[in-house]
Amino acid sequence: MRVFRRSTAAIGLMALLTLTGCGLSGGTGNSASSEPDLNQRIVVDNFRAPVANWAPESDAAYILSLSGCLETLTKYDHAQGKVVPFLATEWKQVSAVDWDFTIRGGVKFQDGTDLTAKAVAASLEHVLDAKVPARAFNRSMISGVKAVDANTVRVTTPAESPLVPYRLASVNTGILAPAAYKGGTIDPFGHCTGPFTPVSETPKQSLTLDRNENYWGGKVQLAGAEVRFITNGATRAAQVQTGEADVSLSIPASGLSALEGAPNVNVLKADSPRTATLYLNNGRAPLNNVNFRKALRSALDLEALAASVYEGAAQPAAGPFAPSEPWASKDAKSPRQNLDEAKKLLAAAGYTASKPLEIIAIVERAEFADVATVIQENLKKVGVPVTIETKEYAAAEPDVLAGNYDMLLSQRNRLIDIADPIGFLTADYTCEGTYNLSHFCSKEYDKIIRQAAQTKSTEDRHRLYEQAGKILDSQAVNVWLVNEQATDAVRSSVQSYVQDPLSRYVLTAQTAKTAS
Repeated sequence: MRVFRRSTAAIGLMALLTLTGCGLSGGTGNSASSEPDLNQRIVVDNFRAPVANWAPESDAAYILSLSGCLETLTKYDHAQGKVVPFLATEWKQVSAVDWDFTIRGGVKFQDGTDLTAKAVAASLEHVLDAKVPARAFNRSMISGVKAVDANTVRVTTPAESPLVPYRLASVNTGILAPAAYKGGTIDPFGHCTGPFTPVSETPKQSLTLDRNENYWGGKVQLAGAEVRFITNGATRAAQVQTGEADVSLSIPASGLSALEGAPNVNVLKADSPRTATLYLNNGRAPLNNVNFRKALRSALDLEALAASVYEGAAQPAAGPFAPSEPWASKDAKSPRQNLDEAKKLLAAAGYTASKPLEIIAIVERAEFADVATVIQENLKKVGVPVTIETKEYAAAEPDVLAGNYDMLLSQRNRLIDIADPIGFLTADYTCEGTYNLSHFCSKEYDKIIRQAAQTKSTEDRHRLYEQAGKILDSQAVNVWLVNEQATDAVRSSVQSYVQDPLSRYVLTAQTAKTAS
């Protein structure tokens, strides 16, 4: 990873994160009457730091995307509910397994080289060849990518897939210039196409960006930005309240009351496809017993959890999907606490308390330490002892993926890999899923997901997703706790900020700030 000293100007000025063309129920809420100052910079507090030396196939792609650096061929627009052009102007399915994408003309990488079909194909092939594959774009679903001519890229799939344009909207398919791949590690600095160019970083602390003066999408309204990696939610809330940050993403429930009454701060909320989840290791005793998992679910009081820790800013979950989602079961209901039922299920599982089970609570979500304590007290009532360990997600992930854990408190946005549940349902729950934290495997489930991946009809796909969700719920694969809202806080001096519940876009060409 490259290490730079931040300039004095970058430290002393403020940086902004913003978003265009996205949002569910969140609003802009930030228009000011005065004209934007083109010399302004802003500070954005993000809730996670990049990993894997900026490799686009990793979660570092989300940082590069929300920072206004990395761009993709297509883009999912929540307002319109469809995939729209981005670096590709149009696309068409030319055979059962081939899709052609027309590359936007006149676009240059930040190093001055041209965006060409050849460069795009090479960038996407790098993602396909990654040692750790991207969840939405890998060899299991994409056979290959090639430049058909100077302006056309062909994407080929092993079997017919109606969701290729959705996969090309994944931030992991962001396009970098050929020069980004010349060293031993991937270098995005100066090699993106977006409105902001990364110029320096302080590892695990911040990324500093300057305006891309030659951006293809129009005049960039900010001189630059600083994206800070602040994993502590209380700190993010405090910094936007004091003005140390201009935008703070993912504000915890505990910080809302102070911010909602704070001067010069706007709190934005949006429905989010994100559910706080107690992940259960289905491959490890005693959690490999479905009755034991159901017992844990029956022991928890989700209504009290939502009302206390989340202060009413979240709703008890009714399975792996939120009730408002079109693929959610209309019959799904939030489970009610039933201690007697939990004890019967524990007896059916043959459980005898011995060594306490461990819950890992991810520190990036400030409320999870309290959530873990509530779960610990609930499970104590049915004779299941639990210990709690708090960790940053990056530290916990290797053991979790390897199956060396009991329970994990975390949350994942269902539409962040690809703006369709197929990404989440494949990566997280199929037998060969690359993000199967639960270590769950069901042939019946996998068959449904394979069928959904090849189903053209949106309504038919949604019915298959509903069937898959019912299997996950019936097997109590995890305990889905509460459906969360996406909550951002923005200083009133920031203009044209549009909230993105998927946390993919923040800094855009339109983001602006008025003079202090």
